[in-house]
Amino acid sequence: MSRAERSRDNRTMTHDWHALLATATDDFTRTIGEVDPVAVVPSCPGWTVTDLVDHVGGVHQWAQHAVVEGNPEGQPESPAPGADLPSWYAGHATALRDTLTTVGPDVPAWTFGTERTAGWWLRRQTHETLMHTRDLLAAGDRVDEWTVEPALAWDGVAEVATEFYPRQVRLGRTDPLPGTLRLIATDVDAEPITIGAAEPVVEVRAPAAEVLLLLWHRRTSDDAAAAALLALPIAP
Repeated sequence: MSRAERSRDNRTMTHDWHALLATATDDFTRTIGEVDPVAVVPSCPGWTVTDLVDHVGGVHQWAQHAVVEGNPEGQPESPAPGADLPSWYAGHATALRDTLTTVGPDVPAWTFGTERTAGWWLRRQTHETLMHTRDLLAAGDRVDEWTVEPALAWDGVAEVATEFYPRQVRLGRTDPLPGTLRLIATDVDAEPITIGAAEPVVEVRAPAAEVLLLLWHRRTSDDAAAAALLALPIAP
């Protein structure tokens, strides 16, 4: 099986994205109300919880605009000072979900990825919300409460490999990796995922969620060779 075929194999695992997005946004809404809005978010330097909520709600607004208007020119609105953050966020999350349900996954939409459909945004916004829920929990010193199903986490790894890393290189945000990451999930029956095309080949073997956290710089590897590659801006 070729590298491209492996990527497609991992990307096409079956997921109910509407249900996953609903669960992720509901969990994020609930957690907002459980943490201090001025608490520092350790994984997002310079941000407070309010900044994080503003970001995720803004991304939902931007994604909804991309689906409805077909362009990336949306201008998200931030919460007003003193706003009820859970309610503000829930309103925008619900609007996004309603839009994606109404239009269906196959309708053409502007995206920054390999597929130009509304369904692409279902997947992207699910992963966006899941990772930032972990950030939100970390702000409340509750990061150990974060969980994600292995198959879903592995889909997030595939998303980095097929969507984010190529985009980072294309936009000049990073040079091509000076090596190849061969990522193996120990808790998912799936083909390895590779990122990069140079020597040396560095193997990372861990549970899918741990691999995902490494790619998004929420964890660091104990292996020096892997850590050097993973420290590069593979994802934004």
